[in-house]
Amino acid sequence: MSEKVLNKDIFERDRAGEPVSIDDPEYPKLKEMMLRAAELTTRLNTSFHDEDEIRSLFSELIGSEVDKSSRVTPPFYTDFGRNIKVGKNVFINHACTFMDRGGITIEDDTKIGPKANLITSNHPLDPAHRKELISTPIWIKRNVWIGAGATILPGVTIGENSVVAAAAVVTQNVPPNTVVAGVPAKVIKTL
Repeated sequence: MSEKVLNKDIFERDRAGEPVSIDDPEYPKLKEMMLRAAELTTRLNTSFHDEDEIRSLFSELIGSEVDKSSRVTPPFYTDFGRNIKVGKNVFINHACTFMDRGGITIEDDTKIGPKANLITSNHPLDPAHRKELISTPIWIKRNVWIGAGATILPGVTIGENSVVAAAAVVTQNVPPNTVVAGVPAKVIKTL
């Protein structure tokens, strides 16, 4: 391995899609961030907050200011928080789960239905490596609508203006201007 690769910290390795084990000597750094996310989501989810308070807590969770045009309806769940990027005029309905260690980017004008799941991490199939997670980013392009209970899996990009039907499980990239549905999701209509 090159010296540059050896000098990557656990956050860089995790975001780069390298396997990260709970036995990694730097894992406590990840665990600390996950505990921070748990504390912030507990504050967000267990008390009433007006829209400004929700936006403030969500901004603290993701580590960047959320535009006033965007809205999150608690409860909201995440394992990490710091790898979520939210554009303008985004709506995230209640009870969504974002496992964002691989990174989740949500572009402007996107609507995400209740109980949607955006999952960027997965375990290797090899039983000997199940203590590891491999994280790859999810990218939701502009003006997407994700229906209630849909699940977007690691590494998927949802193309601009597309619709993911309720309860769909998206395992592959979705072309722009299409509607996908089913398990696994398939294109059912062009817009």
